[in-house]
Order: sequence, then C-alpha cells, then structure tokens
Amino acid sequence: MAGPDHPLRRRAEETPVLPGCYLFRSAVGEALYVGKARSLKARVRSYFRAKAAHPPRILRMLEEAVELEFIVTGSEVEALILENNLIKKEKPRFNVLLRDDKNFPYLKLTVADPYPRLVLVRRAREDSSQYFGPYLPASHARRTLRMAARYFKVAPCYEKLDGSRGRPCLYYHLDQCLGPCTEGLTTQEEYSGAVEHLRLFLKGKNQALLGRLRALMQEASRQQEFERAAHYRDLIRDVEKHSRKQNFARVGLEDQDYFHYHREGERAVVQVFLMRGGQVEARREFSFEQLSGEEEEQFLAFAVQQYYASAEHVPREVHVPQQVADTQLLESWLSGLRGESVRVRVPRRGVKAQFMETVHRNAQLAFRSRFQEGHGRGVEALAQLRDALDLDEAPYRIEAFDISHLQGTAVVASMVVWEGGRAHRAAYRHFKVKTVEGQDDYASMAEVVGRRYTRLVREERRMPDLILIDGGKGQLSAAHQALKESGAPPVPMAALAKREEEIFLPGRSQAIRLQRSSPALQLLQQVRDEAHRFALTYHRKVRSRARLVSELESIPGVGRARSSKLLRGLGSLKAVQAAGVDELAGLVPRAVARAIQEHFR
Repeated sequence: MAGPDHPLRRRAEETPVLPGCYLFRSAVGEALYVGKARSLKARVRSYFRAKAAHPPRILRMLEEAVELEFIVTGSEVEALILENNLIKKEKPRFNVLLRDDKNFPYLKLTVADPYPRLVLVRRAREDSSQYFGPYLPASHARRTLRMAARYFKVAPCYEKLDGSRGRPCLYYHLDQCLGPCTEGLTTQEEYSGAVEHLRLFLKGKNQALLGRLRALMQEASRQQEFERAAHYRDLIRDVEKHSRKQNFARVGLEDQDYFHYHREGERAVVQVFLMRGGQVEARREFSFEQLSGEEEEQFLAFAVQQYYASAEHVPREVHVPQQVADTQLLESWLSGLRGESVRVRVPRRGVKAQFMETVHRNAQLAFRSRFQEGHGRGVEALAQLRDALDLDEAPYRIEAFDISHLQGTAVVASMVVWEGGRAHRAAYRHFKVKTVEGQDDYASMAEVVGRRYTRLVREERRMPDLILIDGGKGQLSAAHQALKESGAPPVPMAALAKREEEIFLPGRSQAIRLQRSSPALQLLQQVRDEAHRFALTYHRKVRSRARLVSELESIPGVGRARSSKLLRGLGSLKAVQAAGVDELAGLVPRAVARAIQEHFR
C-alpha cells in the first residue's frame, strides 16, 4: 500500500531536513531498500504522495515495508559513502544492484615484506599488498607474470624469503629470481631496485621504466659488463614490444577510466575500460535491470558510485558519455577515496571522444548478447521452470554441475552458468577432484559442490537462484548434503537424469516429468548438456596433458625432475616440443636436449 494511507507516512513526517540515508525494513528486519538524500524529509515524504508514480519494484517494496530508519550525516558526501557501505552490508533486495562479471585475476605484490613477491590471485583484498589488474583475458596475467620473473627476477613463489634456505629453489636456477630465500645471493638494495622497476612496468609507466633501463644499459657498457648490458637491452626490447600490443589510440599517460552504456527500456549494460599508462589494462561489464523513474536519469552516476565503492584503484580522471547527476558531489566522494583530486569529465572531441565511441560500441554489443538474442524464449522458459519446480521466483541465475572421468582416472568436474535464459560463459569454472580416489560420482559431486559454495559463503558472494545437477537421486542427495554443510543459505536444487529426462528435487520421492516440447525442460536439457560438454572438454585436456608429460618422461635422460624443470622454464608442452637445442640446453644437458628434439621431430 503506497500513498498517504501507508502506516509509515507519520514516520516520514518525523525525518529531518538534513542530508543522510534512509532504510526501509520488512517485518522480520530485512533491509528492503537503502537510499541517500540531500534532504531526508523531502525524499522520504515523496514515497507517500497521493499521486506519486512509483515503478512496480518500489510499489512492491512499500507493500512489504513496516519500518523506516534514517541516519543523519554531516554532508552529502558522507551520505554517499554511508549509502555504499549500507548497500554492501545489508544487500537490500529492492535496490538496483550490479551483476558483476567473472573474477579475472590480479597480480599481487607484497610490498610490506622486506623482500616482496609477485603472485597471481583471483581476488584483491584490503591488506598491505599492492594489486594490479584485473587482467582480461586471464592469460595476460600469466604472461605478465612470466615476463616479470624472466626480467625483473622478483620472487614468484611462496618460499620463506629470509635467507634461511640452504639452497635456492628452481626459480633461481632458471634465472627467474634473485634468490632472497638463500643468504648471500642478493642484497636488499639490489632486490629493492628490481621491485621498483617491476612496479613501474605493472603500472604501465613504461616511458619512465625505459628511461631507467637505458641508463643502466649504458652504465653497464661503460664498465664493460656486456652480459648485464645485454640483459637490459633484451628487457628494453620486450617492454617496448609489450607497449605496442595495445591497438587502441593513446589517450594520455595518466590513469583514466572510461564509462559508457547502452540502455533499452528498463535494462542497461555499462562498460568500464581501465586505462593505465595510456593502455587498456582491463575491461569490466555490469548490467542493470528494472530501471525506471529516478534511475532513468541517475543510473550512470549510480553505476560509477557502486563500481568505485569496491574498486582497488581510483584514477585521476573518470570519463562518462554525458553529464551525470550531482557531478560535484560524485567528484568530492571519489577524491576522498583516492586521497587527491579526481575529475569526472565528458569528452567532446579528439582521441578521448573517439575512444569513448569504442567503449559505447562494446556496450551495445554486450547488451545485444546479454538481453536480446533469444531473450523472449529464455524468459518464457524461466517462467515455466518457476512453476514446474514450485519456486518463488523465476531462476535468473542457474549453476549446473557435471562429473567426467575415465574409469575413475583424471576425475574432473564442470560448472556452467545461465543468466536470464542464456549461457554466461565468463562465469564457467572447472575443477579437479582432489579428495576422491577411483570412480565415485556421488563423493566427487559432493566435493565440488561443497568447494564452490563454501567459497561463495567465505567471500560473501551472490548465490544462484537454482543449482542443477547432472544425474539422478544419488548425485542430488550428495550435492544437497554438501550444500547444507557449506554453510550456504538454502538454494533450490534439482537433478536431471539423462535417460528418461526426469527431474528430481530434494525431499520428494516422485520425479517430475515435463513434456518433451516444454520450453522449461528444453532449457534444463540445454544447461545440462553444456555442463557435460564443458566437463568432457576439460577431462580430455587433462588426459592429453598427462599423456604428453608421460611421453616427455619416457625420453632417455628426462625424468620427473627434468620434466618439471622444462615445463616451468618454457611454460608449456607445446613450447618444449617447438624449442631448439640451444634453448633446451639452458635447462637440461645438451645431450638430453638433442634427445628431446629428436623425439619430437
């Protein structure tokens, strides 16, 4: 019930004419909606006007709301900060929330350590380390990590770097680390210099880095240290090559982020391009649904606000396609996050405006992929699936699992994701089963489901609307028990058996049978079959790798230790097969190198 007869109307009259945040809560204390306002009284009263044209989402919220809280702040900027914190903490159901894309990897530099290390991680945390990324695609992070080890020699491992190790590890022998784990191999000064060069490289400050490297190369040449000079020459060449890989126009060396969007009706997709040192370092994508009313004018500002509320880095400049609501307020808030001035700009001409068009085009394509292609059929299937499984809501996000193995060997699992009736391939995951020996599909399914949702609980990430298991009652029972033991909140779960295409639900002895022509069944089959395909593809990859490693170890002179050394040094089996004798001889004796080349010829 909205309008002047709402029970909270009197409470709204009690709110002050001051900036702050307000919360609507349900009868059980759940936060339904969080908002901010320059004047709490004016904003909250607007919900209860007789002729207020609220979108359906807000009307539903008001029907459930029985409690109204408000918090006064000292300024609008403080209200903006508080609103973000409340949304992250309370996760209100009726706020327009961002749907994040895949967690692409970061490179983590442990700068607080006496001897920092550089490692690849999937999540940036609020700690003393410095994070670079996210990298897109993920292979770029691994390639950058290999390049960092080869040229900057900052430790890429988790060994104790206190000089206590008797002998240095493999990375030192591969000339990919200065060896701080062993006393006497490097000095604090030498290692700190390498870390500083690495930081310049990872920040995209290649011009500053190249200037330093050229000076070091010239100094080494003057002192006739030709091997060291050659090292700097090779590093300069690779840094320059790395800089040229970006095919976007250079838009300045300062850090900048570019936002653009494509919107149709109540849906929108926002693209964010992260420019670091004049290069595109990463791209992020978010989607909005149920945009209407106030959000129609302000959703871009809201997207910028929510993105930076959890971002690791705020650049000096944020570029948007049009003037956003409360620009000065947004700039003040961003400046507070960064610790120095941040400008929100609208590019009008030149390379920045041209680059903005590139971002816009990407947003258009992403929107078409996410919402338009087959969207109508997907919505119909989801609605039917809701009714068939007796769900409270249509399952927007479905996560499906399958197990694949060959007579109990190379046991792997897949997880595929559907959102809005369409595959969301960026969210796919695969798993190696670690704790189960032999052929035990039930235990394997329990392990994988448990690992997945234990992690989501630990990281406080969003749960799916439906979990689909490829199999029958046994797999379903194992998965359901693992979900409960993970500490996750209750999530609807179903299993789809292959032969009769029967649907099983936890706690129900009778299977559900849908007509073969049912869009709901066809959607489940499509998701199940994709999970099977993805698991089988990964299983074949694991078996192929194991077979090639076994073949490598069968070469005279190449055992497990040398096989591992070759793979670490060259990065892949394909690289070992393609390597020349001289390159192989840098890792194994020349006679063994010749035997390897002869074997793969």
